[in-house]
Amino acid sequence: MLVSAHFNRLGKETNMVLFSKDGFTGELRIAHVIFAVMWMGLLWFFNFVQTPGYAEMDPAARNNAFDKVTWRALWWFRWAAMATFASGLLILAVNMGDDGYGSAFWKSPSGGVLATAIVFSTIMAANVWMVIWPNQQIVIANARAVAAGGEANPEAPKAARRGAMASRQNTIFSFTVFLGMVGAQHFFPLFEQAEGGVRTLFYILMIAVAVVMELNALGKFGTEVGKPNTKIYDTHQAALYTGLGLMVFVWLFYEIFLGKA
Repeated sequence: MLVSAHFNRLGKETNMVLFSKDGFTGELRIAHVIFAVMWMGLLWFFNFVQTPGYAEMDPAARNNAFDKVTWRALWWFRWAAMATFASGLLILAVNMGDDGYGSAFWKSPSGGVLATAIVFSTIMAANVWMVIWPNQQIVIANARAVAAGGEANPEAPKAARRGAMASRQNTIFSFTVFLGMVGAQHFFPLFEQAEGGVRTLFYILMIAVAVVMELNALGKFGTEVGKPNTKIYDTHQAALYTGLGLMVFVWLFYEIFLGKA
């Protein structure tokens, strides 16, 4: 136990679960979920509400909204991403071992889908801090300059596109991340233990998906609107359908290759 907190209740000495290892893990999980909901909620707000909404606003109103709304929302967005990532690492660290996240777990169906969620969410957190936030700073600085009567930054449209592609890729990954977060405990334990070959195939596929899609989001295969490789980023609907499709693909992999116990 992390802390021994005893008290007398009805003449019996009891331990507070709150201060046990399992209790601490539970507290971390609750915090992790709260941070993740804040992060994903703002991510979906940016993609499903803000971006199409701003497209219908006149330039002056949009610039004012970037300054007053987007700037504040990005603060909560990036720190929620950091808190989600940090709390997830703490959960793994506290529970690492044969009785928690040991080798047996990572070979299980739950371990496979949770590992996928961890890989995707790590990429997402890196996108927030290394791609989305730096490029949004350029976009918002340009909006403020134009609103003040200054010249527009010719790099702002390129920055907006880079940030949008990374944000849409995060949206695509987000559904599978939630599938792993929730399903690892409540759904995927229903599946049979995978054989080594099937498990290896799954990990290879998920790593390949993560690498190829992230390179695409970073513009390594081009950033032009309307190209075959960028269509999934051009509209929020396309990102939504792609994300749901990826989540269903992971689910169907288990259904087809593992089957239910």
